Amino acid sequence: MNDLAAEALAELRNWGNEPELNALDALMWRTEHPPANSWTGVVLEIFDSSPEWDRVVRAHEWALQVVPRFAEKIVEPVLPVGPPLWTADPYFDLSYHLRRARLPDPGTMQQLLEVAQTQAVTPLDRNRSPWVALFVEGLEGGRSAYVLQAHHVLMDGAGATELFARIMNSTRDARTPAAPKFDVARAAFTPQQATSRGISQLATAIPGLAAKVGAAVAGVVGNPARAARYATSVVRVVKPNPTPVPELLRGGSRTAWRFGVLECQLRDLKKAGAAVGGTVNDVFVAAILGGLREYYKAQGLELPDLPISMPVSVRRAGDDLGGNRFTGAFFAAPSGTADPAARVREMRERVSVVRGEPALDVMGSVTPLLNFAPASVVSSAIQLMTTSAVVTTSSWPGLSKPVYMAGAKFERMYVFGPLPGTSMCAAMCTHVGTCCIGINVDGTAFPNIDSLWPAMQQGLDQVLALQANP
Repeated sequence: MNDLAAEALAELRNWGNEPELNALDALMWRTEHPPANSWTGVVLEIFDSSPEWDRVVRAHEWALQVVPRFAEKIVEPVLPVGPPLWTADPYFDLSYHLRRARLPDPGTMQQLLEVAQTQAVTPLDRNRSPWVALFVEGLEGGRSAYVLQAHHVLMDGAGATELFARIMNSTRDARTPAAPKFDVARAAFTPQQATSRGISQLATAIPGLAAKVGAAVAGVVGNPARAARYATSVVRVVKPNPTPVPELLRGGSRTAWRFGVLECQLRDLKKAGAAVGGTVNDVFVAAILGGLREYYKAQGLELPDLPISMPVSVRRAGDDLGGNRFTGAFFAAPSGTADPAARVREMRERVSVVRGEPALDVMGSVTPLLNFAPASVVSSAIQLMTTSAVVTTSSWPGLSKPVYMAGAKFERMYVFGPLPGTSMCAAMCTHVGTCCIGINVDGTAFPNIDSLWPAMQQGLDQVLALQANP
C-alpha cells in the first residue's frame, strides 16, 4: 500500500486526530461485555492471489505511520467523570495484532467463515489497540483472505470503506513508498490524567450538554402542535416497541456466532428496486426478511412482522474519517408480508416514516449525559433499547474501483456486525459493482443453521426476480 494521491494522504492524516471518544463511541466502549454484548465486528476481505507475507507486513508498517490511530489504545478515567481517551501505546507490537494462518485443504469459503466467526467471539485485549488482523492463506483457487476484527469505536462500516479506498493501491504492481513524516504529535494519557482532564471539564460539560438537550426541545415548545408531535416522536424513538418479539426469535446466549454470505450484482438489485418503487436498501432488507420467512415456513411456522433496528448515518461532508456517525432507528419490518413486491413497497413506506421522525436523533443529545452515569446503569439502559429488535440491518456504498494490497486484487468485502441484543445482523456493502452481504446470527436462536443459508438465498432470489416480474 500505496501510491496515494496528496489529497487522500491529507485526509488520512486527520484520521482519528481527536483524543476523546465521542459520546456514542464512549457508550459502546463502556457497555461492552463480549461476546454476548459485544460491539466488535469483523471485516472479511477476499483477494485473488496470496501475496508474500513480508509484503503484507511492510504494508502494515507503512499504514501505521500514515494512520497512527491503529497503534493507539484506550484509557478510561478512574471515575465516570469524562470520556475515555485515545493514547499512544508505547508497547505497541505489530506481531501481536497481525497474524497468519493457513486453511486446511480444500480451503473452502465455509472453512474461512468458521475461522472468521471463531476470531469474532474472541474478546479483544482492552489494554491494547482494539483490533486484530488475520492473514489467511490456502483459500481455494490460489486466493487468500484478510480477517480484520475491530471494535466499533475504531470505525463503522462506512469508515472502513473510506480507509481502504485511501490506503490501498490502485494498481497491482505498485510498491510501498517511504512513509510520510507528519508533524502531528499524538497525545499520551494515563487513567489518572484522563480522570483529571474529565474533572477539569466537568463544570462546563454537564451544563453545556443539558443546554444542548434543552435547545433541541426549545425549538418546538413555542408551537403546541409541534411540541406534541415531538413528544410522541421521542416516545417512539426512545422506547421503541413496534411489535412483540416472537418466541421463535428470542435470543439465546449470543455467544455462538455463525457467519454466512450472499452476493448479487448491484445493477440487478437496482433494477428490482426500480421495478417496484423501492431503493437498493429496501430491496436488500426485503430479501433478508424473505429469507427468514422461508426458514420458518420450512418448519411449518408463519413469520409475523418483526421488530428491526437500522442505523441511519448522520455523517456529514467534512467530518473526520474514523469513528462512528450514526443514530439508530427502530420499527416493525414487514416480514409478515408474503409477496416480495409488496414487502419492498412496505419497506419504502416504513423507512420513510422512521427517517421523518422529528426526534430521530434525540439520543445524539442524550447520549453524552448517559456517559456520566455508572456503567451498570448505562448498560441496563442500552440493553433495554437494543433488545427491542431481533434483526439489525445496515447497508452502505463500498469501493467503486479495483484496489490492491501487496500485489493482490481486493475482490470482495463482507462485514459481520455484532449481536448486541439481536439474533441476526445483516450488513451489505457494494464492492466494484457486487453487493456483498455478510450475515451474523446467534446459533442458539437458529438451531437448524444448515437450512438457514439456503433459505436466505431464496429470499434474495425472490427480490431479484422482481426486475423481470414486478
